[in-house]
Amino acid sequence: MAWTRKILRVNLTQGNCVSEPLNMAWAAAYLGQRGLASKYLVSEIDPKVDPLAPENKIIYATGPLTGTMASTGGRYSVITKGPLTGVIACSNSGGFFGAELKSAGWDMIIVEGKSPRPVYLHIENEQARLLSADDLWGRTVWATEGTLKKRHQDPLLRVSSIGRAGENQVLFAAIVNDLHRAAGRSGVGAVMGSKNLKAIAVRGTLGVGNIADGKAFMAAVAAGKKVLAENAVTGQGLPTYGTQVLMNVINEMGASPTRNHRDVQFEGARKISAEAMHEKRATDGRTHLVTNQACFGCTIACGRISRIDETHFSVDTKPQYWGANGGLEYEAAWALGNANGVDDLEALQYANLLCNEDGMDPISFGATVGAVMELYELGILSEDEIGLAAPFGSAEALCRLAEMTAHGEGFGKVVGQGSKRLCTRYGRPDLSMTVKGQEFPAYDGRALQGMALAYATSNRGACHLRGYMVSSEVFGIPIKTDPRETAGKPELLKAFQDATATVDSTGLCTFTTFAWTMNDIQPQIQAACEGDWSLESLLRTGERIWNLERDFNLAAGITAKDDTLPPRLLNEPCQTGASKGMVAELGKMLPEYYSLRGWTADGVPTAATRARLGL
Repeated sequence: MAWTRKILRVNLTQGNCVSEPLNMAWAAAYLGQRGLASKYLVSEIDPKVDPLAPENKIIYATGPLTGTMASTGGRYSVITKGPLTGVIACSNSGGFFGAELKSAGWDMIIVEGKSPRPVYLHIENEQARLLSADDLWGRTVWATEGTLKKRHQDPLLRVSSIGRAGENQVLFAAIVNDLHRAAGRSGVGAVMGSKNLKAIAVRGTLGVGNIADGKAFMAAVAAGKKVLAENAVTGQGLPTYGTQVLMNVINEMGASPTRNHRDVQFEGARKISAEAMHEKRATDGRTHLVTNQACFGCTIACGRISRIDETHFSVDTKPQYWGANGGLEYEAAWALGNANGVDDLEALQYANLLCNEDGMDPISFGATVGAVMELYELGILSEDEIGLAAPFGSAEALCRLAEMTAHGEGFGKVVGQGSKRLCTRYGRPDLSMTVKGQEFPAYDGRALQGMALAYATSNRGACHLRGYMVSSEVFGIPIKTDPRETAGKPELLKAFQDATATVDSTGLCTFTTFAWTMNDIQPQIQAACEGDWSLESLLRTGERIWNLERDFNLAAGITAKDDTLPPRLLNEPCQTGASKGMVAELGKMLPEYYSLRGWTADGVPTAATRARLGL
């Protein structure tokens, strides 16, 4: 049994921490992490609750393989009702925090209520206590982590915290652990801030030893690592170039949303690509990229560690930005760069470091700035109102808006509400490139039809990681499909979504699925966990999780009308690239998708579907 079978329930209103047994019947049905925590959340809160009210709960959850020898087994998720979207939020993070929590003896932490004053949760194995965070409030993630390690005299203490963005209720605030790994999307950091919970600091020395069949598990793990090492993506591409390897690939095929989705190709993409990170040198001859980095137990090591050239950009950068620190990933580089027409690599790195330091999702932040720049160029927003000129391509505007948003200053407070609220406020909701209130990531749904459907149907709003159709439409994994075609995409997407829901519940990283199929994952789960974890059972678990999330969203007020895309993607064709002249053909795919899901024409799971899945 790879579960610890224990939950830590923290009531901030009462100021107490209580251990309780894990519901093993639910674990058998939902596995762990995303699935199991979602089951707890939907069972304990009203779907219509205000996400920032004390009645909302926030759950930190590990998977059964978190903290084990399985490659990439260091993941944890944060599950809550998201303030950016008003739907269920599950934000996944790597680094070392998840494994430490599991090693301390906990499968999950359920946080409820609201503390009257700022606090942090300190966990040392099976002991947990709430301590004052008065001196930490108003400080950055980086300062908080350093202070707590020094206070507890433990450099191995693992810290997950919010910065000023979470405190100031920026609706896309993130929760950051290990300085630059983040549960980044949907505003989970704002929920944490609304509860006056600054951080969770954990030290675990108990280890993870409850493996059902140790010998079979180690054999399955070794076989899986071999597959990852021999795969071109996980063994070569991601370790060498990270996710930024996609920048030139996606741009050249005409699928890179540019200048708030006005265009699908960015002329400055090469200047901010993975290759540029390798080649660009500062005045002292050092390259921008320092090294790659791995999370706990990871044999892929896709993370980037970069340095900023303090002599390059006019912003007065802080000394801690000059040395090696968290580097640009593809989604962040796109959102800060292509989405705004900014091709200054150092400016992107500076804005990204601000997002890390103060806990903001760079995807939602960058995409919201793209909306600001379009409103500015249309004359709807003025320089006086924003506080600076903000045309497309302005590196200065990007960096200044990052500072203002992180600090909760001036127009940054408006940016911090996300593009849906911003564009609605200024009478142009059509210019918000969002689904269910969450900003798009780095793939254009007109050029990649499968991704268009994935965005529209995602349970947490626009998201690439809920069903990464790019694998098929660009890389040919597991099969090659024409990105411009709609035929077959609903069936393939459903398979991707169900499989991803399962992977997100294991404690493994979804990047393994560039190389692994469920046939590689199933033996690891079966050997680690008690019970029946056949391939059929795992896939049914993923489908059950997807429908559970859908049920919650429907109860929260989401309808089939929300399974759509912005008018720009539906009506304005691509002007360049391989998909020139195309729009997102969502109407051709959505009815078939609903049918395959076993939902009504209104997108509601039927009684037969609910019975089959045990909902």
